[in-house]
Amino acid sequence: MEAPCRVAVLGCTGSIGRQALDVIARSGGRFEAVALAGGSNTRLLTEQVVEFRPRYAWASASDDALGEAVAAVGAVLESPEAIASAPDVDIVLVATAGAAGLLPTLAALRAGKAVAIANKEVLVMAGHLVGAAMVEGGGELRPVDSEHSAIWQCLWGESPRSIRRIILTASGGAFRDFTREQLASVTPEQALDHPTWKMGRKITVDSATLMNKGMETIEAMWLFDVPMSAVEVVLHRESIVHSLVEFSDGSVKAQLGVPDMRLPIQLALSYPARLPEPPMPLLDLAGIGALHFAKPDTDRFPCLRIAMEAGRAGGTLPAAMAAADEVAVERFLAGEIGFLDIPRVIERVLERHRSIPDPTLDEVLNADAEARRLAAAVPPGVLA
Repeated sequence: MEAPCRVAVLGCTGSIGRQALDVIARSGGRFEAVALAGGSNTRLLTEQVVEFRPRYAWASASDDALGEAVAAVGAVLESPEAIASAPDVDIVLVATAGAAGLLPTLAALRAGKAVAIANKEVLVMAGHLVGAAMVEGGGELRPVDSEHSAIWQCLWGESPRSIRRIILTASGGAFRDFTREQLASVTPEQALDHPTWKMGRKITVDSATLMNKGMETIEAMWLFDVPMSAVEVVLHRESIVHSLVEFSDGSVKAQLGVPDMRLPIQLALSYPARLPEPPMPLLDLAGIGALHFAKPDTDRFPCLRIAMEAGRAGGTLPAAMAAADEVAVERFLAGEIGFLDIPRVIERVLERHRSIPDPTLDEVLNADAEARRLAAAVPPGVLA
């Protein structure tokens, strides 16, 4: 048997990270988790360190139990950037949320690594810098989002020049059938109850506002080298068709499957091979019976429009938008602002942002920091 593929899981205590470790544990030795980087959930990270015995570990917080577990397995405490560029790491799975994934992604690509990217904000903030890092180091990106994995698979064997349209599907989130009046009074608990997917808190709220889908349009632009005008969004409540590509001759390819993130995770790790064991239940089209599609309503869900406009404008505007959204979602979950205030906070920040074209890394990070400051300072009383 070949030596296992050595995987660093950044964001190992989050939803995608936990599912990735499940894929690794079930892989029959094809993959090895050699590095684990988590956030503040040190209890779970301690359990993961004991189970997977990584060579490297990191956490944004620490406690005695975690320190003892790391010492017991002989792991080395390293930063996410150092882990991402370590010579004994083959693939880096970036499953962190927000801006935390940017520097490790750049480090991994400059070191020539394959990066399985599950962090939307990295490409939204700095897609041009990610592309430059790939050229500089010879690394590659493998999309993990179900939508971008679907597009990636549809493009295998195709010429990128033959793409006419990329069509991203959206479940519509928890409030797809709500009126604007109903949206005004929804609670964080309701927003976290996604009808199809089980995800982390921030991405679940982004799915409910359609900001998640707006960010995915920017991701698609960078991942597949197409203009924003070639990227569209369609609502698809069943989440069976994960996305589609229309080609120059009018042919359309789609990738279908049950809504389970373990398949795109496994595919990003195993590429170019498809493993013989499905990590999820198989698709039963007859049991589903029908698939439905509709246009998104950007009046009820303006975050989709805001994100696509930022993507078209470029510069530091997408970075400011992503940072403002992260703070606005935190404020909503904390009960400081309402659901409909999320896009209002973002728009207020973007009104004050002076975008810089073709920004450097420092300019991107400065835009991120300034947008966070502004988003946190918007008084709730002036948002109506």
